[in-house]
Amino acid sequence: MLSKHWEVAPPIPSDQLDFLPGYSDILKRIVYHRGYTDYESAIRFLNASSAQWNDPFTMLGVPQAVDRIQWAIQKSERIAVYGDYDADGVTATALLTQVLQKLGAEVISYIPKRFDEGYGLNIDALDYLYKNDVRCVITVDCGIRSYEEARHANKIGLDLIITDHHHPISELPESKAIINPKQDNDLYPYKELSGVGIAYKLAEALLIKRWTNIVINTYEYLPQELASYLDLVAIGTVADMVPLNGENRALVRLGLSQIRKPHRPGIYSLIKVSGSTVNKISSSDIGFLLGPRLNAAGRLDTALTSLKLLLTDDRMEAGFLAQELEMQNRKRQEITREIYSQAEALAFSQDKEPLLLVAADSSFNPGVIGLAASRLTEKYYRPAIVATRGEVNTRGSCRSIKEFHITEALDMCAELLEHHGGHAAAAGFTVRNDTFPELIERLCRLAEKELTALDLRPVLKADVEVALSDLEEELIDELDLLQPTGHSNPPAYLVSRDLKVEWKRTVGKDNSHLKLGLSDGKKRFNAIAFNLGHWNDHLPAKIDVFYTFELNEFDGYYSPQLNIKDIRPCGSKD
Repeated sequence: MLSKHWEVAPPIPSDQLDFLPGYSDILKRIVYHRGYTDYESAIRFLNASSAQWNDPFTMLGVPQAVDRIQWAIQKSERIAVYGDYDADGVTATALLTQVLQKLGAEVISYIPKRFDEGYGLNIDALDYLYKNDVRCVITVDCGIRSYEEARHANKIGLDLIITDHHHPISELPESKAIINPKQDNDLYPYKELSGVGIAYKLAEALLIKRWTNIVINTYEYLPQELASYLDLVAIGTVADMVPLNGENRALVRLGLSQIRKPHRPGIYSLIKVSGSTVNKISSSDIGFLLGPRLNAAGRLDTALTSLKLLLTDDRMEAGFLAQELEMQNRKRQEITREIYSQAEALAFSQDKEPLLLVAADSSFNPGVIGLAASRLTEKYYRPAIVATRGEVNTRGSCRSIKEFHITEALDMCAELLEHHGGHAAAAGFTVRNDTFPELIERLCRLAEKELTALDLRPVLKADVEVALSDLEEELIDELDLLQPTGHSNPPAYLVSRDLKVEWKRTVGKDNSHLKLGLSDGKKRFNAIAFNLGHWNDHLPAKIDVFYTFELNEFDGYYSPQLNIKDIRPCGSKD
Protein backbone atom coordinates (compact mmCIF):
# COMPACT_ATOMS: atom_id res chain seq x y z
CA MET A 1 0.00 0.00 0.00
CA LEU A 2 1.38 3.39 -1.07
CA SER A 3 2.36 5.43 2.00
CA LYS A 4 1.24 9.05 2.26
CA HIS A 5 2.98 12.20 3.40
CA TRP A 6 1.17 14.17 6.10
CA GLU A 7 1.42 17.95 6.14
CA VAL A 8 -0.01 19.67 9.21
CA ALA A 9 -0.66 23.42 9.07
CA PRO A 10 1.36 25.39 11.65
CA PRO A 11 -0.25 27.24 14.58
CA ILE A 12 -1.63 30.74 14.05
CA PRO A 13 0.92 33.48 14.86
CA SER A 14 0.49 34.44 18.52
CA ASP A 15 -0.31 38.06 17.70
CA GLN A 16 -3.31 37.01 15.57
CA LEU A 17 -5.02 34.52 17.88
CA ASP A 18 -7.97 36.84 18.48
CA PHE A 19 -8.81 37.60 14.84
CA LEU A 20 -12.08 35.60 15.04
CA PRO A 21 -13.62 36.01 18.53
CA GLY A 22 -16.42 33.73 19.60
CA TYR A 23 -15.20 30.61 17.80
CA SER A 24 -13.03 27.69 18.89
CA ASP A 25 -9.27 27.75 18.39
CA ILE A 26 -9.64 24.76 16.05
CA LEU A 27 -12.01 26.57 13.70
CA LYS A 28 -9.83 29.71 13.87
CA ARG A 29 -6.82 27.72 12.67
CA ILE A 30 -8.81 26.11 9.86
CA VAL A 31 -10.20 29.40 8.58
CA TYR A 32 -6.87 31.23 8.96
CA HIS A 33 -4.94 28.70 6.92
CA ARG A 34 -7.55 28.83 4.16
CA GLY A 35 -6.60 32.44 3.59
CA TYR A 36 -9.21 34.29 5.67
CA THR A 37 -6.93 36.06 8.10
CA ASP A 38 -9.09 38.96 9.30
CA TYR A 39 -12.51 39.09 10.91
CA GLU A 40 -14.40 40.51 7.93
CA SER A 41 -13.15 38.02 5.36
CA ALA A 42 -13.54 35.10 7.79
CA ILE A 43 -17.16 35.97 8.53
CA ARG A 44 -17.93 36.42 4.83
CA PHE A 45 -16.51 32.95 4.26
CA LEU A 46 -18.42 31.30 7.10
CA ASN A 47 -21.68 33.05 6.17
CA ALA A 48 -21.56 32.09 2.50
CA SER A 49 -25.25 32.83 1.94
CA SER A 50 -24.62 36.56 2.47
CA ALA A 51 -21.89 36.81 -0.18
CA GLN A 52 -22.39 39.83 -2.41
CA TRP A 53 -24.39 39.35 -5.58
CA ASN A 54 -22.38 40.02 -8.72
CA ASP A 55 -24.22 41.91 -11.44
CA PRO A 56 -24.47 39.64 -14.50
CA PHE A 57 -24.45 42.65 -16.82
CA THR A 58 -20.81 43.29 -15.90
CA MET A 59 -19.86 40.06 -17.68
CA LEU A 60 -18.71 40.54 -21.26
CA GLY A 61 -21.28 39.49 -23.82
CA VAL A 62 -24.29 39.42 -21.48
CA PRO A 63 -25.96 42.65 -22.72
CA GLN A 64 -25.59 41.58 -26.36
CA ALA A 65 -26.86 38.07 -25.61
CA VAL A 66 -29.90 39.41 -23.74
CA ASP A 67 -30.79 41.75 -26.62
CA ARG A 68 -30.48 38.94 -29.20
CA ILE A 69 -32.56 36.52 -27.13
CA GLN A 70 -35.27 39.10 -26.47
CA TRP A 71 -35.45 39.84 -30.20
CA ALA A 72 -35.82 36.10 -30.91
CA ILE A 73 -38.66 35.86 -28.38
CA GLN A 74 -40.44 38.90 -29.82
CA LYS A 75 -40.14 37.53 -33.37
CA SER A 76 -41.13 33.97 -32.36
CA GLU A 77 -37.80 32.63 -33.56
CA ARG A 78 -36.92 29.13 -32.50
CA ILE A 79 -33.96 28.99 -30.08
CA ALA A 80 -31.79 25.94 -29.38
CA VAL A 81 -29.90 25.41 -26.13
CA TYR A 82 -26.87 23.29 -27.04
CA GLY A 83 -25.25 21.57 -24.06
CA ASP A 84 -22.66 19.02 -23.02
CA TYR A 85 -23.35 15.44 -21.91
CA ASP A 86 -21.91 15.69 -18.40
CA ALA A 87 -23.78 16.77 -15.25
CA ASP A 88 -22.64 20.38 -15.59
CA GLY A 89 -23.80 20.59 -19.19
CA VAL A 90 -27.08 18.78 -18.58
CA THR A 91 -28.06 20.96 -15.61
CA ALA A 92 -27.10 24.09 -17.60
CA THR A 93 -29.21 22.91 -20.55
CA ALA A 94 -32.21 22.22 -18.30
CA LEU A 95 -31.89 25.57 -16.51
CA LEU A 96 -31.67 27.76 -19.60
CA THR A 97 -34.38 25.78 -21.41
CA GLN A 98 -36.82 26.32 -18.55
CA VAL A 99 -36.00 30.02 -18.18
CA LEU A 100 -36.48 30.64 -21.90
CA GLN A 101 -39.78 28.77 -21.84
CA LYS A 102 -40.91 30.88 -18.89
CA LEU A 103 -40.09 33.98 -20.94
CA GLY A 104 -42.27 32.74 -23.79
CA ALA A 105 -39.56 31.51 -26.14
CA GLU A 106 -39.95 28.63 -28.55
CA VAL A 107 -36.98 26.58 -27.43
CA ILE A 108 -35.54 23.11 -28.00
CA SER A 109 -32.67 21.37 -26.17
CA TYR A 110 -29.83 19.61 -27.94
CA ILE A 111 -27.13 17.46 -26.36
CA PRO A 112 -24.73 15.58 -28.67
CA LYS A 113 -24.09 11.87 -28.31
CA ARG A 114 -20.62 11.18 -26.95
CA PHE A 115 -19.96 8.20 -29.26
CA ASP A 116 -21.37 9.59 -32.51
CA GLU A 117 -20.72 13.32 -32.26
CA GLY A 118 -18.11 13.85 -29.58
CA TYR A 119 -17.78 16.85 -27.30
CA GLY A 120 -19.07 20.31 -28.17
CA LEU A 121 -20.48 21.85 -31.30
CA ASN A 122 -20.45 19.89 -34.54
CA ILE A 123 -21.38 20.91 -38.07
CA ASP A 124 -23.93 18.15 -38.68
CA ALA A 125 -25.82 19.18 -35.54
CA LEU A 126 -25.84 22.83 -36.62
CA ASP A 127 -27.21 21.84 -40.04
CA TYR A 128 -29.89 19.74 -38.35
CA LEU A 129 -30.92 22.64 -36.10
CA TYR A 130 -31.09 25.07 -39.03
CA LYS A 131 -33.26 22.67 -41.04
CA ASN A 132 -35.58 22.54 -38.01
CA ASP A 133 -36.12 26.30 -38.12
CA VAL A 134 -33.66 27.23 -35.37
CA ARG A 135 -32.08 30.63 -35.97
CA CYS A 136 -30.38 31.26 -32.62
CA VAL A 137 -28.16 28.69 -30.85
CA ILE A 138 -27.02 29.21 -27.24
CA THR A 139 -24.22 26.92 -26.11
CA VAL A 140 -23.80 25.99 -22.47
CA ASP A 141 -20.60 24.45 -21.06
CA CYS A 142 -19.02 24.28 -24.52
CA GLY A 143 -18.12 26.23 -27.65
CA ILE A 144 -15.19 28.44 -26.61
CA ARG A 145 -12.81 26.65 -29.01
CA SER A 146 -15.32 25.72 -31.74
CA TYR A 147 -13.80 27.94 -34.43
CA GLU A 148 -14.73 25.96 -37.55
CA GLU A 149 -18.21 25.22 -36.26
CA ALA A 150 -18.80 28.88 -35.40
CA ARG A 151 -17.77 29.92 -38.92
CA HIS A 152 -20.17 27.34 -40.34
CA ALA A 153 -23.03 28.60 -38.16
CA ASN A 154 -22.44 32.12 -39.43
CA LYS A 155 -22.29 30.87 -43.02
CA ILE A 156 -25.66 29.10 -42.91
CA GLY A 157 -27.43 31.89 -41.02
CA LEU A 158 -27.38 30.70 -37.41
CA ASP A 159 -26.72 33.33 -34.75
CA LEU A 160 -24.45 31.80 -32.11
CA ILE A 161 -24.29 32.81 -28.44
CA ILE A 162 -21.49 30.99 -26.63
CA THR A 163 -21.58 30.49 -22.86
CA ASP A 164 -18.66 28.46 -21.54
CA HIS A 165 -16.35 28.33 -18.52
CA HIS A 166 -13.39 26.55 -20.09
CA HIS A 167 -10.21 28.54 -20.69
CA PRO A 168 -10.22 30.41 -24.01
CA ILE A 169 -7.09 31.12 -25.98
CA SER A 170 -6.28 34.33 -27.81
CA GLU A 171 -8.52 33.51 -30.78
CA LEU A 172 -12.26 33.54 -30.10
CA PRO A 173 -14.98 31.95 -32.26
CA GLU A 174 -17.21 34.08 -34.49
CA SER A 175 -20.47 34.70 -32.65
CA LYS A 176 -23.09 37.24 -31.65
CA ALA A 177 -21.86 37.09 -28.07
CA ILE A 178 -19.36 35.17 -25.95
CA ILE A 179 -20.05 34.87 -22.22
CA ASN A 180 -17.04 33.55 -20.34
CA PRO A 181 -15.55 35.51 -17.42
CA LYS A 182 -12.11 34.03 -18.20
CA GLN A 183 -11.83 35.92 -21.51
CA ASP A 184 -9.52 38.93 -21.69
CA ASN A 185 -10.81 42.27 -20.44
CA ASP A 186 -13.84 40.75 -18.70
CA LEU A 187 -14.53 42.76 -15.54
CA TYR A 188 -16.76 40.20 -13.83
CA PRO A 189 -15.15 39.79 -10.38
CA TYR A 190 -15.48 36.01 -10.03
CA LYS A 191 -13.83 33.78 -12.62
CA GLU A 192 -14.51 30.24 -11.40
CA LEU A 193 -18.19 29.71 -12.26
CA SER A 194 -19.14 26.35 -13.72
CA GLY A 195 -20.99 25.96 -17.00
CA VAL A 196 -24.33 25.91 -15.20
CA GLY A 197 -23.19 28.88 -13.10
CA ILE A 198 -22.66 30.96 -16.23
CA ALA A 199 -25.98 29.79 -17.67
CA TYR A 200 -27.56 30.95 -14.40
CA LYS A 201 -26.00 34.41 -14.71
CA LEU A 202 -27.45 34.73 -18.22
CA ALA A 203 -30.83 33.62 -16.83
CA GLU A 204 -30.52 36.27 -14.09
CA ALA A 205 -29.88 38.92 -16.70
CA LEU A 206 -32.86 37.83 -18.80
CA LEU A 207 -35.23 37.83 -15.82
CA ILE A 208 -33.90 41.08 -14.37
CA LYS A 209 -34.38 42.77 -17.75
CA ARG A 210 -38.01 41.72 -17.59
CA TRP A 211 -38.57 43.10 -14.10
CA THR A 212 -38.69 46.79 -13.25
CA ASN A 213 -37.14 48.52 -10.22
CA ILE A 214 -35.51 45.29 -9.12
CA VAL A 215 -32.71 45.54 -6.56
CA ILE A 216 -30.81 42.46 -5.41
CA ASN A 217 -28.14 43.13 -2.81
CA THR A 218 -27.31 39.59 -1.70
CA TYR A 219 -28.25 36.04 -2.58
CA GLU A 220 -30.31 35.88 0.60
CA TYR A 221 -32.88 38.20 -0.98
CA LEU A 222 -33.15 36.63 -4.43
CA PRO A 223 -36.70 36.53 -5.77
CA GLN A 224 -38.05 32.99 -5.56
CA GLU A 225 -38.29 32.86 -9.34
CA LEU A 226 -34.48 33.01 -9.52
CA ALA A 227 -33.77 31.02 -6.38
CA SER A 228 -35.79 28.09 -7.72
CA TYR A 229 -33.06 27.34 -10.26
CA LEU A 230 -30.26 27.10 -7.71
CA ASP A 231 -30.86 23.37 -7.18
CA LEU A 232 -29.62 22.80 -10.73
CA VAL A 233 -26.70 25.18 -10.16
CA ALA A 234 -25.62 23.32 -7.02
CA ILE A 235 -25.67 19.91 -8.70
CA GLY A 236 -23.77 21.00 -11.80
CA THR A 237 -21.25 23.08 -9.87
CA VAL A 238 -20.32 20.36 -7.39
CA ALA A 239 -20.32 17.59 -10.01
CA ASP A 240 -17.92 19.58 -12.24
CA MET A 241 -15.44 20.03 -9.36
CA VAL A 242 -14.94 23.75 -9.78
CA PRO A 243 -13.64 25.61 -6.69
CA LEU A 244 -16.21 25.88 -3.89
CA ASN A 245 -15.21 29.36 -2.85
CA GLY A 246 -16.55 32.86 -3.50
CA GLU A 247 -19.71 33.03 -5.57
CA ASN A 248 -19.76 29.28 -6.21
CA ARG A 249 -19.91 28.69 -2.47
CA ALA A 250 -22.87 31.03 -2.11
CA LEU A 251 -24.69 29.46 -5.07
CA VAL A 252 -24.17 25.92 -3.82
CA ARG A 253 -25.14 26.62 -0.20
CA LEU A 254 -28.45 28.13 -1.27
CA GLY A 255 -28.88 25.47 -3.92
CA LEU A 256 -28.57 22.78 -1.28
CA SER A 257 -31.43 24.39 0.65
CA GLN A 258 -33.54 24.13 -2.53
CA ILE A 259 -32.58 20.47 -3.03
CA ARG A 260 -33.53 19.63 0.57
CA LYS A 261 -37.05 20.86 -0.23
CA PRO A 262 -37.20 19.53 -3.80
CA HIS A 263 -39.73 21.04 -6.16
CA ARG A 264 -38.51 19.03 -9.16
CA PRO A 265 -39.88 15.47 -9.30
CA GLY A 266 -36.70 14.40 -11.09
CA ILE A 267 -34.33 15.54 -8.38
CA TYR A 268 -36.55 14.03 -5.66
CA SER A 269 -36.59 10.69 -7.51
CA LEU A 270 -32.84 10.82 -8.09
CA ILE A 271 -32.24 11.35 -4.37
CA LYS A 272 -34.48 8.43 -3.46
CA VAL A 273 -32.87 5.92 -5.85
CA SER A 274 -29.42 6.98 -4.63
CA GLY A 275 -30.35 6.05 -1.06
CA SER A 276 -29.78 9.59 0.23
CA THR A 277 -31.95 11.41 2.75
CA VAL A 278 -33.77 14.32 1.12
CA ASN A 279 -33.51 16.83 3.96
CA LYS A 280 -29.83 16.05 4.65
CA ILE A 281 -28.34 16.30 1.16
CA SER A 282 -24.77 17.60 1.23
CA SER A 283 -22.21 18.57 -1.37
CA SER A 284 -20.59 15.16 -0.79
CA ASP A 285 -23.87 13.47 -1.70
CA ILE A 286 -23.95 15.43 -4.95
CA GLY A 287 -20.34 14.53 -5.73
CA PHE A 288 -20.56 10.83 -4.93
CA LEU A 289 -24.23 9.94 -5.46
CA LEU A 290 -26.28 12.35 -7.58
CA GLY A 291 -23.61 13.57 -10.00
CA PRO A 292 -22.41 10.10 -11.04
CA ARG A 293 -25.98 9.01 -11.77
CA LEU A 294 -26.60 12.03 -13.99
CA ASN A 295 -23.27 11.40 -15.71
CA ALA A 296 -23.93 7.70 -16.27
CA ALA A 297 -26.36 8.23 -19.14
CA GLY A 298 -23.91 10.31 -21.17
CA ARG A 299 -21.05 7.90 -20.49
CA LEU A 300 -22.89 4.84 -21.79
CA ASP A 301 -25.39 6.15 -24.36
CA THR A 302 -27.10 9.54 -24.47
CA ALA A 303 -27.52 12.19 -21.79
CA LEU A 304 -31.11 12.83 -22.88
CA THR A 305 -32.38 10.57 -20.08
CA SER A 306 -30.74 12.85 -17.51
CA LEU A 307 -32.09 15.96 -19.24
CA LYS A 308 -35.63 14.56 -19.34
CA LEU A 309 -35.37 13.73 -15.64
CA LEU A 310 -34.53 17.34 -14.76
CA LEU A 311 -37.22 18.81 -17.01
CA THR A 312 -40.20 16.59 -16.26
CA ASP A 313 -43.09 17.67 -14.04
CA ASP A 314 -44.58 14.16 -14.05
CA ARG A 315 -43.81 12.24 -10.85
CA MET A 316 -44.37 8.85 -12.44
CA GLU A 317 -42.11 9.63 -15.41
CA ALA A 318 -39.49 10.98 -13.01
CA GLY A 319 -39.55 7.70 -11.08
CA PHE A 320 -39.05 5.64 -14.23
CA LEU A 321 -36.23 7.88 -15.48
CA ALA A 322 -34.45 7.84 -12.13
CA GLN A 323 -34.60 4.04 -12.09
CA GLU A 324 -33.17 3.96 -15.61
CA LEU A 325 -30.27 6.17 -14.48
CA GLU A 326 -29.75 3.92 -11.45
CA MET A 327 -29.43 0.89 -13.71
CA GLN A 328 -27.11 2.73 -16.08
CA ASN A 329 -24.95 3.82 -13.15
CA ARG A 330 -24.64 0.24 -11.92
CA LYS A 331 -23.67 -0.83 -15.42
CA ARG A 332 -21.18 2.04 -15.58
CA GLN A 333 -19.65 0.92 -12.28
CA GLU A 334 -19.33 -2.65 -13.55
CA ILE A 335 -17.72 -1.54 -16.83
CA THR A 336 -15.36 0.78 -14.96
CA ARG A 337 -14.25 -2.06 -12.66
CA GLU A 338 -13.58 -4.31 -15.65
CA ILE A 339 -11.65 -1.66 -17.58
CA TYR A 340 -9.69 -0.63 -14.49
CA SER A 341 -8.65 -4.22 -13.83
CA GLN A 342 -7.46 -4.67 -17.44
CA ALA A 343 -5.79 -1.25 -17.51
CA GLU A 344 -3.94 -1.95 -14.26
CA ALA A 345 -2.55 -5.20 -15.69
CA LEU A 346 -1.53 -3.54 -18.97
CA ALA A 347 0.12 -0.59 -17.21
CA PHE A 348 2.49 -2.89 -15.31
CA SER A 349 2.93 -5.60 -17.97
CA GLN A 350 6.33 -4.40 -19.22
CA ASP A 351 7.64 -2.25 -16.38
CA LYS A 352 7.05 -3.05 -12.72
CA GLU A 353 7.71 0.54 -11.61
CA PRO A 354 6.58 2.82 -14.44
CA LEU A 355 6.54 6.58 -13.92
CA LEU A 356 3.73 6.97 -16.47
CA LEU A 357 0.90 4.42 -16.40
CA VAL A 358 -0.39 3.61 -19.90
CA ALA A 359 -3.11 1.22 -21.03
CA ALA A 360 -4.78 1.08 -24.44
CA ASP A 361 -7.19 -1.44 -25.89
CA SER A 362 -9.85 -1.49 -28.61
CA SER A 363 -12.40 -2.96 -26.18
CA PHE A 364 -12.27 -0.06 -23.70
CA ASN A 365 -15.50 1.95 -23.49
CA PRO A 366 -14.50 5.57 -24.27
CA GLY A 367 -17.17 6.87 -21.89
CA VAL A 368 -15.42 5.53 -18.78
CA ILE A 369 -11.70 5.50 -19.62
CA GLY A 370 -11.29 8.75 -17.68
CA LEU A 371 -12.69 7.08 -14.56
CA ALA A 372 -10.25 4.19 -14.95
CA ALA A 373 -7.35 6.64 -15.38
CA SER A 374 -8.47 8.48 -12.23
CA ARG A 375 -8.42 5.28 -10.21
CA LEU A 376 -4.93 4.40 -11.42
CA THR A 377 -3.61 7.84 -10.48
CA GLU A 378 -5.34 7.73 -7.10
CA LYS A 379 -3.97 4.29 -6.21
CA TYR A 380 -0.40 4.62 -7.50
CA TYR A 381 0.17 8.39 -7.49
CA ARG A 382 1.47 8.40 -11.04
CA PRO A 383 0.14 10.16 -14.16
CA ALA A 384 -2.06 7.73 -16.08
CA ILE A 385 -3.36 7.40 -19.63
CA VAL A 386 -6.17 5.01 -20.54
CA ALA A 387 -7.07 4.94 -24.22
CA THR A 388 -9.52 3.37 -26.65
CA ARG A 389 -8.01 2.21 -29.95
CA GLY A 390 -10.34 2.65 -32.93
CA GLU A 391 -9.95 1.72 -36.59
CA VAL A 392 -7.95 4.85 -37.42
CA ASN A 393 -7.44 6.88 -34.23
CA THR A 394 -6.76 6.27 -30.56
CA ARG A 395 -8.66 8.42 -28.06
CA GLY A 396 -7.01 8.82 -24.69
CA SER A 397 -8.03 10.19 -21.32
CA CYS A 398 -5.30 11.40 -18.94
CA ARG A 399 -5.14 12.06 -15.22
CA SER A 400 -2.11 13.40 -13.43
CA ILE A 401 -0.44 14.48 -10.21
CA LYS A 402 0.65 17.95 -9.13
CA GLU A 403 4.28 17.21 -10.04
CA PHE A 404 3.46 16.61 -13.74
CA HIS A 405 1.35 19.04 -15.82
CA ILE A 406 -0.24 16.63 -18.27
CA THR A 407 -1.57 19.21 -20.72
CA GLU A 408 1.80 20.94 -20.98
CA ALA A 409 3.31 17.52 -21.71
CA LEU A 410 0.77 16.99 -24.50
CA ASP A 411 1.49 20.49 -25.80
CA MET A 412 5.11 19.42 -26.24
CA CYS A 413 3.91 16.59 -28.46
CA ALA A 414 1.28 18.64 -30.30
CA GLU A 415 2.58 17.88 -33.79
CA LEU A 416 1.77 14.20 -33.23
CA LEU A 417 -1.82 14.83 -32.14
CA GLU A 418 -5.05 15.33 -34.04
CA HIS A 419 -6.72 17.05 -31.08
CA HIS A 420 -5.91 17.59 -27.43
CA GLY A 421 -6.87 19.79 -24.49
CA GLY A 422 -7.28 19.94 -20.76
CA HIS A 423 -5.57 21.35 -17.70
CA ALA A 424 -2.84 20.42 -15.23
CA ALA A 425 -4.55 17.39 -13.72
CA ALA A 426 -6.72 16.07 -16.56
CA ALA A 427 -6.66 16.04 -20.35
CA GLY A 428 -7.82 14.20 -23.42
CA PHE A 429 -6.35 13.60 -26.84
CA THR A 430 -6.91 11.98 -30.23
CA VAL A 431 -3.93 10.53 -32.11
CA ARG A 432 -3.54 8.35 -35.19
CA ASN A 433 -2.95 4.71 -34.33
CA ASP A 434 0.39 4.59 -36.14
CA THR A 435 1.60 7.63 -34.16
CA PHE A 436 0.41 6.44 -30.73
CA PRO A 437 3.62 4.49 -29.86
CA GLU A 438 5.80 7.53 -30.59
CA LEU A 439 3.51 9.73 -28.48
CA ILE A 440 3.78 7.38 -25.51
CA GLU A 441 7.53 7.08 -25.90
CA ARG A 442 7.92 10.86 -25.79
CA LEU A 443 5.53 11.26 -22.85
CA CYS A 444 7.44 8.58 -20.95
CA ARG A 445 10.70 10.45 -21.55
CA LEU A 446 9.11 13.64 -20.27
CA ALA A 447 7.80 11.84 -17.17
CA GLU A 448 11.25 10.33 -16.56
CA LYS A 449 12.85 13.77 -16.82
CA GLU A 450 10.36 15.43 -14.46
CA LEU A 451 9.68 12.69 -11.91
CA THR A 452 12.72 10.40 -11.52
CA ALA A 453 14.34 12.34 -8.65
CA LEU A 454 11.10 12.98 -6.74
CA ASP A 455 9.54 11.20 -3.77
CA LEU A 456 6.21 10.42 -5.37
CA ARG A 457 3.69 10.01 -2.61
CA PRO A 458 0.27 11.57 -2.19
CA VAL A 459 0.16 14.42 0.31
CA LEU A 460 -2.56 14.57 2.95
CA LYS A 461 -2.95 18.11 4.29
CA ALA A 462 -4.26 18.45 7.83
CA ASP A 463 -5.71 21.69 9.17
CA VAL A 464 -4.93 21.02 12.84
CA GLU A 465 -3.08 18.56 15.06
CA VAL A 466 -5.26 18.08 18.11
CA ALA A 467 -5.56 15.88 21.21
CA LEU A 468 -8.68 13.71 21.41
CA SER A 469 -9.37 15.26 24.80
CA ASP A 470 -9.78 18.66 23.08
CA LEU A 471 -12.60 17.42 20.82
CA GLU A 472 -16.09 18.41 21.89
CA GLU A 473 -19.32 17.49 20.14
CA GLU A 474 -20.07 21.22 19.68
CA LEU A 475 -17.08 21.40 17.34
CA ILE A 476 -19.04 19.39 14.76
CA ASP A 477 -21.58 22.23 14.50
CA GLU A 478 -18.74 24.71 13.98
CA LEU A 479 -17.14 22.55 11.30
CA ASP A 480 -20.47 22.45 9.51
CA LEU A 481 -19.93 26.17 8.79
CA LEU A 482 -17.28 25.07 6.27
CA GLN A 483 -20.04 23.54 4.13
CA PRO A 484 -20.39 23.21 1.24
CA THR A 485 -17.04 21.47 0.99
CA GLY A 486 -15.37 20.22 -2.15
CA HIS A 487 -12.66 21.30 -4.58
CA SER A 488 -10.49 24.10 -3.07
CA ASN A 489 -12.53 23.94 0.17
CA PRO A 490 -12.10 20.43 1.59
CA PRO A 491 -13.59 19.19 4.86
CA ALA A 492 -11.59 19.90 8.00
CA TYR A 493 -8.87 17.26 8.34
CA LEU A 494 -7.38 16.62 11.80
CA VAL A 495 -4.40 14.63 13.08
CA SER A 496 -4.19 12.99 16.51
CA ARG A 497 -1.23 10.97 17.77
CA ASP A 498 -0.31 8.38 20.39
CA LEU A 499 -3.81 6.86 20.56
CA LYS A 500 -4.49 3.54 22.26
CA VAL A 501 -6.49 1.00 20.25
CA GLU A 502 -9.05 -0.27 22.74
CA TRP A 503 -10.88 -2.56 20.31
CA LYS A 504 -11.12 -3.25 16.58
CA ARG A 505 -13.07 -5.30 14.05
CA THR A 506 -13.56 -5.44 10.31
CA VAL A 507 -16.94 -4.68 8.74
CA GLY A 508 -18.51 -4.44 5.31
CA LYS A 509 -18.29 -6.53 2.19
CA ASP A 510 -15.10 -8.61 2.14
CA ASN A 511 -14.22 -7.09 5.54
CA SER A 512 -12.79 -4.10 3.68
CA HIS A 513 -13.58 -1.51 6.38
CA LEU A 514 -12.32 -1.16 9.94
CA LYS A 515 -14.18 -0.07 13.08
CA LEU A 516 -12.24 0.67 16.23
CA GLY A 517 -12.27 2.42 19.58
CA LEU A 518 -9.52 4.94 20.32
CA SER A 519 -8.42 6.73 23.50
CA ASP A 520 -5.75 9.25 24.49
CA GLY A 521 -6.14 8.33 28.16
CA LYS A 522 -8.57 11.18 28.83
CA LYS A 523 -11.27 10.75 26.22
CA ARG A 524 -12.33 7.93 23.92
CA PHE A 525 -14.16 7.89 20.56
CA ASN A 526 -15.41 5.29 18.15
CA ALA A 527 -13.94 5.45 14.65
CA ILE A 528 -14.62 4.13 11.15
CA ALA A 529 -11.86 3.63 8.57
CA PHE A 530 -13.30 2.91 5.13
CA ASN A 531 -11.19 0.70 2.85
CA LEU A 532 -8.59 0.27 5.59
CA GLY A 533 -9.67 -3.18 6.76
CA HIS A 534 -6.25 -4.58 5.79
CA TRP A 535 -4.86 -2.94 8.95
CA ASN A 536 -6.84 -5.30 11.21
CA ASP A 537 -4.30 -8.12 11.35
CA HIS A 538 -1.25 -5.93 12.04
CA LEU A 539 -2.63 -2.88 13.82
CA PRO A 540 -0.21 -1.82 16.60
CA ALA A 541 -1.39 -1.07 20.12
CA LYS A 542 -0.88 2.68 19.58
CA ILE A 543 -1.43 4.62 16.37
CA ASP A 544 -1.52 8.09 14.81
CA VAL A 545 -4.58 8.93 12.71
CA PHE A 546 -5.59 11.41 10.00
CA TYR A 547 -9.37 11.95 10.06
CA THR A 548 -12.49 14.06 9.90
CA PHE A 549 -14.70 14.62 12.96
CA GLU A 550 -18.35 13.93 12.33
CA LEU A 551 -21.70 12.92 13.77
CA ASN A 552 -22.68 9.32 13.15
CA GLU A 553 -26.33 8.25 13.06
CA PHE A 554 -27.38 4.68 13.85
CA ASP A 555 -30.95 3.63 14.59
CA GLY A 556 -31.89 7.22 15.40
CA TYR A 557 -29.02 7.61 17.86
CA TYR A 558 -26.34 10.22 17.17
CA SER A 559 -22.77 10.08 18.43
CA PRO A 560 -19.50 11.79 17.46
CA GLN A 561 -16.97 9.63 15.63
CA LEU A 562 -13.65 9.85 13.81
CA ASN A 563 -13.78 9.09 10.09
CA ILE A 564 -10.22 7.90 9.52
CA LYS A 565 -8.53 8.51 6.18
CA ASP A 566 -5.05 7.20 7.05
CA ILE A 567 -3.31 5.27 9.85
CA ARG A 568 0.29 5.12 11.03
CA PRO A 569 2.01 3.24 13.84
CA CYS A 570 2.57 5.69 16.68
CA GLY A 571 5.77 7.67 16.29
CA SER A 572 6.35 6.69 12.65
CA LYS A 573 8.62 8.99 10.71
CA ASP A 574 7.17 10.48 7.55
